[in-house]
Amino acid sequence: MPIKKQLQIIKRGTVEVISEKELTAKLEKKRPLVIKAGFDPSAPDIHLGHTVLLRKMRHFQDLGHKVVFLIGDFTGMIGDPTGRTETRKYLTEKEVKENAKTYKKQVFKILDERKTEVVFNSKWFKSMHLQDVMVDLASHTTVSQLLARSDFNKRYKSGKDISLLEFLYPLLQAYDSIKLKADVELGGLDQKFNLLLGRELQKDFEEEQQVVIMVPLLIGLDGTLKMSKSFGNHIGINDLPEDMFGKIMSVSDELMMHYYELLTDEDLERVKKLHPMEAKKSLAELIVRQYHGEKSALRARRDFENKFQKRDPFAELKLETKIFKGTLSDFLISDGVCPSKSEYRRLVDQGAVEVNGDRLKTPDLQLEPSKEYCIKIGKKRFLKIILKS
Repeated sequence: MPIKKQLQIIKRGTVEVISEKELTAKLEKKRPLVIKAGFDPSAPDIHLGHTVLLRKMRHFQDLGHKVVFLIGDFTGMIGDPTGRTETRKYLTEKEVKENAKTYKKQVFKILDERKTEVVFNSKWFKSMHLQDVMVDLASHTTVSQLLARSDFNKRYKSGKDISLLEFLYPLLQAYDSIKLKADVELGGLDQKFNLLLGRELQKDFEEEQQVVIMVPLLIGLDGTLKMSKSFGNHIGINDLPEDMFGKIMSVSDELMMHYYELLTDEDLERVKKLHPMEAKKSLAELIVRQYHGEKSALRARRDFENKFQKRDPFAELKLETKIFKGTLSDFLISDGVCPSKSEYRRLVDQGAVEVNGDRLKTPDLQLEPSKEYCIKIGKKRFLKIILKS
């Protein structure tokens, strides 16, 4: 594939590439690049916010490059301090391992398992000695450099604690790039400091620097904050199909386009020409299909349309048993629904009477015993009955 086309695929839905010139040079070597993205298994479930990065990894796989899905089982016990306003709770090794198991099951709904190398960073960190930490990591950065990070800086100035472990975290992430000989590292926009530190550490180790590609943070269902389980504004990839479909339908039209760009490969110009409601239903169907399959996606769409668009007025009506034998007109008059036969005929002539979803064309309908009837008269009157003679 031409370099220009590859760049177009790679750059879709990204915020910044450092640098595009270096990326082009790497692609021109016509060898599989090592693409690194790290995930700390701090929680057992993956939501659509995580999939933005996973989808970009899949793009690289489809272009023939080597993708390394790095599970930070060692760093996960510390936890990434990025964006946090206070020291976080540290996880046990057991908790991290359990979360890592579920990660592996979920990511292959997006990544091609045959083309994915799964690596745990405990492989090298568990064997490191204190001298290695001091010489290979701590000596390559300064406290002033770390305090330049906005979140660290804010916490320092406000008098909030920053643990030494949190200071070490960006260095550990950077060292992962050394061990993997990464050509490209992917990460969210909030990871910029850590990603660039990987470049700097590679330079200090006299290795070719990785290209940094940053993707935007997916906005959650509230339309304001990044998608996060802790904010309660997330859509989990293991959510039930109907729940997933409904959540996507709840987003604004503006947020819908944000989701189209980051969560699908659809032509955005084509999508903009669709009616907003149809575009949103198509988006929901696309995403549900990716994680639950074709049948589940179609069923979720049908379920949504029946409940919310068609607004089935009979769904919540209690079935009433009536003792009656005769025609519909006689029943409606005797039940007080219609005042007279002439009024009933007028309603039928206007197409305002429906029985079991079919518009009544003639006034003489004989009601059968033991058969359920859903009757609509006009726009606001609904009956759900079964007759006994």
